[in-house]
Amino acid sequence: MKRTILTIILLYAAMITFAQKLPADQILGIWQCTDYKIEIYKSSNTYSAKLLWSKDMFEADGKTPKKDAKNPDPNLKGRSGLGLTHITALMFKDGEYVDGKLYSIQDGNTYSLKGRLHGINELETRGYKGVPMLGKTFIWNRVQ
Repeated sequence: MKRTILTIILLYAAMITFAQKLPADQILGIWQCTDYKIEIYKSSNTYSAKLLWSKDMFEADGKTPKKDAKNPDPNLKGRSGLGLTHITALMFKDGEYVDGKLYSIQDGNTYSLKGRLHGINELETRGYKGVPMLGKTFIWNRVQ
């Protein structure tokens, strides 16, 4: 009986592991979480994303996109946040997305980024400075 239960548990674990091996390009598309909406696209051998919407993207009129006012580069402070390249250099290695860079228009900082698909419609990303343990996790749902 114990052997049967152990066999069932091992088979179940193997099925879960096998089921989560999704192709790298499965990340392509439009994703949304509570605060942001992005479009992930392939850029050579890496993945990038442009910012389509954020909860504080527009001026008080609700129509005019805010400028990239906190950018450390004075030449970029006047650019619009709408369509801004938000994620760059994200690489797919061993079933995970690693070594990416996330530019935050909210504070003008660039963070390291990693992520993992938890099925075809759920993406988990973690942005951080220094060590991932001190970062912030976002759960994204596929829109398209």
